[in-house]
Amino acid sequence: MDKIIKIEHLKKYFKDIKAVDDISFEVRKGELFAFLGVNGAGKSTTINILVGVLSKDAGECYVEDEPIAHIEKILPHIGIVFQNSLLDNKLSVYDNIKYRAINYELEKKTFLENLNFLCEQLELKPLLKRPLGKLSGGQKRRVDIVRALIHMPKILILDEPTTGLDPKTRHLVWNLIEKLQKERNLTVILTTHYMEEAANAHYVVIIDHGKIVAEGSPLDLKNQYAYDYLKMYRYDDKILTILDEEKIIYKKTSTYLEASFKDTEQAKEFISKYKDLIFDLEIVKGTMDDVFLNVTGKDLKQQ
Repeated sequence: MDKIIKIEHLKKYFKDIKAVDDISFEVRKGELFAFLGVNGAGKSTTINILVGVLSKDAGECYVEDEPIAHIEKILPHIGIVFQNSLLDNKLSVYDNIKYRAINYELEKKTFLENLNFLCEQLELKPLLKRPLGKLSGGQKRRVDIVRALIHMPKILILDEPTTGLDPKTRHLVWNLIEKLQKERNLTVILTTHYMEEAANAHYVVIIDHGKIVAEGSPLDLKNQYAYDYLKMYRYDDKILTILDEEKIIYKKTSTYLEASFKDTEQAKEFISKYKDLIFDLEIVKGTMDDVFLNVTGKDLKQQ
């Protein structure tokens, strides 16, 4: 895939705070790119520079080889769903979306076609005439998504798009995004607290204190930074002595014994060596939660 966004040695300081401290990365066309970090790590600052809300102190940002100095050429290709909604509660759903479409000078036919498609996918058609203020939080978030996609951009930026949403809304939103990626090669930049969303990304960048501390595919990151777990449901108690002797980290609960291993191969070797002492088991891969905690020492879910 060709790169659609390129950031080189980007810096943004606020007096003594290095919000973004010399970071570089690329985003490929059509991929789901996850940008992870606790609040204040530098994610939003980077995004705000990318879309022209903030100026940079140093470095370069390009969207389809266009420098962000030409932001007026870049913005028509980007849709943004901010963490805090920009919708007007006094207007109807239809008017909120229509006034956004006016900014892109969409022809009426194109606007109606896009609106019909998006509202059908997100089950918003019956709500178009309703005042936005009468909608639930999940329904409002779906309108946010339509507002960002009404001009069918090449890039969709999602800043915590599904925080606090009900499962149905999260399902509808991700089904739509996956459909647009498949049919229109939509590029998605995601910041999220939900590690299961990051686990579905093609590429992940973890930022902490303004610096990139890890990056790669979810599988590469899990292999490098997360342990695999051997869960033993039925076992001979002698296995506890063996774990102590081999200095293997483990925990014992009322229903299972869980031991940590560097990778699956190491876990399999242990199982083979002590197969006569383990009667019921499973190997569980490390998660993106484990990756984030091991890389930063922080729990993203608590932010």
